Amino acid sequence: MAPAAVAERDPRNRTTLSIALGDYPHTRPIKDGAIPVQGVDCRFAQASPLYTAFTRMVRNLEFDVCEMALATYFQAREAGVPITLLPVAMIGSTHHQSLTRVSGSPKLSPRQLAGKRVGVRSYGQTTGLWVRGILREDYGVEPSDVTWVTTEDPHVPEYRNPANVRRSPAAKVADLLRDGSVEAAVLGPRAIGAQDVELVPVIEDAKAAGQEWIERHGTIPVNHMVVVRDEVLESEPEAVVALYQALKESIAATAAERDDSPAGRVVSAGWTQELVKSLETGARYAHQQQVVRSRVDVARIVEHTSRLNGPTGGRAHE
Repeated sequence: MAPAAVAERDPRNRTTLSIALGDYPHTRPIKDGAIPVQGVDCRFAQASPLYTAFTRMVRNLEFDVCEMALATYFQAREAGVPITLLPVAMIGSTHHQSLTRVSGSPKLSPRQLAGKRVGVRSYGQTTGLWVRGILREDYGVEPSDVTWVTTEDPHVPEYRNPANVRRSPAAKVADLLRDGSVEAAVLGPRAIGAQDVELVPVIEDAKAAGQEWIERHGTIPVNHMVVVRDEVLESEPEAVVALYQALKESIAATAAERDDSPAGRVVSAGWTQELVKSLETGARYAHQQQVVRSRVDVARIVEHTSRLNGPTGGRAHE
């Protein structure tokens, strides 16, 4: 692992933090300085696409604070990467619409995917985690029933894919659909509309099915949260608290810019009951799917930040 970034103090006794966050309405006030981070000079790093920052963080600890996909965090935690999860849900949504096929291709039901090939950017991609959980719970299709064809390697180098995962030389998941290498593919909500081919959901009435999932589980699937390097959390706790409070304020200040969709409602700060349930469900899926090999102790994750003076803003399960 390369040398990690180190939080610094400038001559004004302000802490400098290197931060990698996506560009969203709820991060804009912090990035443009409308909502200041008290006592902290924020140096925002660029990563395009954003998920490349996850690799840089878990392999090199390149940033002090970094947005991170939930499945990547679970794998990094299992590998012993010294990072701590903060209770900030950056993006998420239902994912019944994320299981796609090419428009005009032979129609197939989710149950018919058993024995078939399904494309996904990486087996540890968080959208794929949620989709496989849906297939198992609602349609009886086990992760091992499908051959998962990937176009990228895991973010966490220590992780080894299950035996039913195949690495393709294709550049993009949509290429696998176009050339018939897979019968279906997992693509995040933003990626679906950015392909050169028209895609349709494999799951019929995906929106209604997603709402039923929310009602049944009492939560919305979270995709990205925020992590901080343990060294920074230990040496500069006030700076971490200040950044968390600024994120919380920014999320509240931009509430009117989010609609009442699952993607709009999932953005939050603080250990709410809904956020804990999302982590618990995602952790259970991760273990069932061998995204991680050991069970994730969500209660311990929550307790770790709940004991800090500030980052949770309250108790879990309140």
